Amino acid sequence: MPSILTANSKKLMKALVISGGGSKGAYAGGVAEYLINDSGKQYELFVGSSTGSLLLPHLALGKIDKIKEIYTSVTQRDIFNINPFNIKKTNNGFETSINHFNSLKTFIKGCPTFGESHNLRKLIRKSITPEEYALLKINNKKVIVTVSNLTLNTVEYYNSSDCTYDDFCDWTWASSNYTPFMSLVSKNNHQYADGGFGSFIPILHAIENGACEIDVIILESENNETTQKVITNPFTLMFRTFQFMINTNNTKDIIIGKLVGINKKININFFFTPDHLTDNPLIFDSDQMTQWWKDGYEYAKSRTPTNFSHIPE
Repeated sequence: MPSILTANSKKLMKALVISGGGSKGAYAGGVAEYLINDSGKQYELFVGSSTGSLLLPHLALGKIDKIKEIYTSVTQRDIFNINPFNIKKTNNGFETSINHFNSLKTFIKGCPTFGESHNLRKLIRKSITPEEYALLKINNKKVIVTVSNLTLNTVEYYNSSDCTYDDFCDWTWASSNYTPFMSLVSKNNHQYADGGFGSFIPILHAIENGACEIDVIILESENNETTQKVITNPFTLMFRTFQFMINTNNTKDIIIGKLVGINKKININFFFTPDHLTDNPLIFDSDQMTQWWKDGYEYAKSRTPTNFSHIPE
């Protein structure tokens, strides 16, 4: 693990941290576009969970237009080879229900999940080439993805500086698999799932790796006390339960990050979504995600982030 920089180090390492959030990653992309292209932020360290893991390699390479095109054109078929949902677009948003036929297919195949996301793995390898991955190391950009090891009940972090191309693609895929709706990844005789289950906002890991100034994009509203719709099916119940647990972990990540920031005199800026974006972050609709990207950009442009500042003396 890289040595931790002190407040008196000659170079203050800047980090970008992006939380999990599925399709809401489009909003984070818009915020990041403003920070990097318009504000001129130059980050050396990038740490993310789930959708954050998908965004960060491209942001680290400055290929914002490329990842923007991916996030604003992606469809369910780009993510799922077996989609567990029936999705109906209405004037009031989306209605989702269980795709019983596809769920039966996974049962017959002996899968432990309701759906499979092998198409996402193909998309990751297609969107990040071996040559681009090599550039991360040449340019000394460190991209760290978060995964949840369900075999050992631990959170693990994988740094692009220490991984082969194939391994990094696997860890990025594992980080983004929101089980049991997406694939459970088996690797090194262990089973892995979405990094957000263990560390939704990996601020602390950025600090442990030497970050002295951190911009954190959190794909939840700062006030989570939103009145939810009535639960009508088992999938909605699971999503709501997971969301409740993630919101609890979310709060812990922020509190711990702030406390450590005080102790180490670290400048931390928080960007939240101003509103509750969706009840189902596994609906990948290009129109909706295009609008979220625009909204994230405009939001970052229009206001100063919530600042939690402790400037090194």
